[in-house]
Amino acid sequence: MSDNLSAKMRFYLTEIYRLADHAHTETYVSTSALADELAVSAPAVNRMINRLKESDLLEHVPYQGVRLTATGEQEARKHLRNQRIAETFLVDVMGFAWDEVHDEAAQISVALSDALAKRMFEMADNPTHSPRGEPIPNSDGTMPTMQDSPLSDVEADNTVIITRLRTHESDRLNYIKALGLVPNVTLHVLHVAPFNGPMQLKIDEEYRIVGRNLAELIYVKPISS
Repeated sequence: MSDNLSAKMRFYLTEIYRLADHAHTETYVSTSALADELAVSAPAVNRMINRLKESDLLEHVPYQGVRLTATGEQEARKHLRNQRIAETFLVDVMGFAWDEVHDEAAQISVALSDALAKRMFEMADNPTHSPRGEPIPNSDGTMPTMQDSPLSDVEADNTVIITRLRTHESDRLNYIKALGLVPNVTLHVLHVAPFNGPMQLKIDEEYRIVGRNLAELIYVKPISS
């Protein structure tokens, strides 16, 4: 199947998979959300959806959206593996900053052969996670389980460690990085304002205030895990 897919088809499958994964849902991804994420027109999205549907890679229900088939998910995870390997290679081997490699890796990954992806994986020291902490799918297409949750769900007086950042937008990553809220950093939640208000955090001896919208993109796990 992979050899018959265009670069654009792989890209769409990966973005649909990512949107569904971020939403923690097995229901449908709306076509409008997909168009917004890709910054393309609704007609362009519909044309690609029809192509993917004809290839039995997704299901489309009008007014509900799209959902990948088992084959579609397998293809999406394969491309996502290559994309995250490329991200890690660019950072760990070539010295790029981890908050600026997503777009470059997306372009590189669509053209990677299995042999080249394997070599880049080895040169990056067989990584299990991308520089942003996202898990790299296994070579058999399975996705490692992450036992974490959004920082926005953590109650006050809890200590957690950051596992991953669930955004690839460079401006948000730059801001998160400037706050020091990066993977493997330990922080203590001091206070959570009511009514979806901001959170007060402590990292070592420094304090941070973050809004809930930003906290939703930062995933953490209890320090005791």
